[in-house]
Amino acid sequence: MERLKYITKRILMAFPVLWLGTSMTWFIIYQGPVDPAANLLSGNERLTEEKYEAARQSLGLDQPPLEHYVDWSTSLYTLDLGQTWLIYAGSDVGALVIDFLPRTVWLGFWSVLIAIFVGIPLGFYAGVRSNTVADYVASVSGIVWRAMPNFWLAVILLSVLVGSETLLGFDWDTFLIDLPSGVTGNPGLSYMAGDPLALFTQPKETLAAIKKILPAALVLGSASMGNEMRIGRTAVLETKNEQYVDFARAKGVSERAIVWKHVLRNALIPLVPIVTTEAFLLIGGSVLVESVFGINGMGKLFFDAAIQGDLPLVGSLMFVFIVLLLSINIVQDVLYTLIDPRVGYEGN
Repeated sequence: MERLKYITKRILMAFPVLWLGTSMTWFIIYQGPVDPAANLLSGNERLTEEKYEAARQSLGLDQPPLEHYVDWSTSLYTLDLGQTWLIYAGSDVGALVIDFLPRTVWLGFWSVLIAIFVGIPLGFYAGVRSNTVADYVASVSGIVWRAMPNFWLAVILLSVLVGSETLLGFDWDTFLIDLPSGVTGNPGLSYMAGDPLALFTQPKETLAAIKKILPAALVLGSASMGNEMRIGRTAVLETKNEQYVDFARAKGVSERAIVWKHVLRNALIPLVPIVTTEAFLLIGGSVLVESVFGINGMGKLFFDAAIQGDLPLVGSLMFVFIVLLLSINIVQDVLYTLIDPRVGYEGN
């Protein structure tokens, strides 16, 4: 019951965060230096005051600020997202979000999986076998992965894959799985439209979509992989020196049981906020990787909309990003209650 109250309280605390984030987005675009009306008329040969005022009126910017904010936020919270001003002008914002979001989520999902299932096991392995050759190799590898910028690694990997195809006859389409996918471009997710179960009922298309996104996911997840490897190793080293571990060893508990039941589980606690926070950063901060690999996702769409001042599109994308962040935070709280039974009870 206490855990349920804890999770409910965390969910209720998310609503003020959502309101504040979307309100700040409106204020920055509406009152900021970017002028959507001027951008709308940038292609005209002659910009006159009459045309400028007509453009402001067509965008609804002639309204008093408070009235505009109330109308805009009401539409946003009722999911009436309207139409874009400048990016894909006149297009339905909801349709654009539905079209672009799956690509970024697909990229972020596999980036997170690569970071978790490579970084954390290597970090734990290095921590359990501290001061050995395996520890030194894993630690150096983590530092190298953490130090490489995503955009640089993306360009290098793309150059290697494309160059090896030209010079060595390497064919990515036949590598590992003989499925046509290519290295750049959008992952083929259209087969799942309206049918989420197609992810399992059409395995060939799913494997092709996974293979298509793997180079970009490896690049995007590389920094997080190195970070989780480093923090995982440190967490294991700290947990190994706790008194309860020494007490279990003194009672004759086997080393395997100590590692699996005491060390690794407790070492996961400091990793939970790292993994969940970086999951959002991977999903929301993929604009550079998407640009290099030619993926039309939410990151690139948000960047283009922000520099143009396309308020309906920017506000809607920010709304989606904040909801994703809050959802990840709630998942983090649930994981806390599962890993550490003390979380959620009064006084903890």
